[in-house]
Amino acid sequence: MTVERPALLPGATVWTRTAPGGDYLILPDGCMDLLLMDDDLVVAGPDSRAWTGTARPGTRYAGLRFAPGDAPTFLGVPANALLNERVPLSELWSRSRSRKLADRVRAAADPATELDLAVTELMETPADPFARQVFQHVRADTLRAGRGVLGLARKFEISERQLHRRCLSAFGYGAKMLDRVLRMNAALDRARTGQGLAEVAAISGYADQAHLTRDVKALTGHPPSTLLR
Repeated sequence: MTVERPALLPGATVWTRTAPGGDYLILPDGCMDLLLMDDDLVVAGPDSRAWTGTARPGTRYAGLRFAPGDAPTFLGVPANALLNERVPLSELWSRSRSRKLADRVRAAADPATELDLAVTELMETPADPFARQVFQHVRADTLRAGRGVLGLARKFEISERQLHRRCLSAFGYGAKMLDRVLRMNAALDRARTGQGLAEVAAISGYADQAHLTRDVKALTGHPPSTLLR
């Protein structure tokens, strides 16, 4: 079971999970996480495809999911360097710095709360407002409203190449891929309420149900009907 709550950092989420055991599937969501897993602090990079893992029954996780685009500021590493990766924090920071944070979180009675406090204290540089703005525009369907990547770049008065480069650093992939990921998750959330897939496809901006199914399968390896089960 996963329990989530808002973190101290704006837009971030603190979560805990006790694994039932066996394989699990993590869908791409445009975010990055820092989590305590098997007593180690691990960074879950941005995913461009579903991530499949295996956990022993009763394995406990405590994590912080950064708002999209914020993790690189905290980690000091561009998001695209961690695309589709799970990396120990000790490989990104000095051994002493990563050990100090890991020891603090492990020793706490509530590791998730302590991780939340520690990350807030260690966030020395404010999050990149550009990344926040890009994310908000993409989530608001700017690309699919007919303006596309060129229109988004013009809004920020930069070239398409500059936009792509800055999106890679913030999210791990470009604006088009971010749009696909966010649209897929919005569609699946609608489908979980009981709406039919044809209706969900129309509302979510897909050409038809077949388009929705193809895109979900391309990103996750499974058709929507399987994920919803």
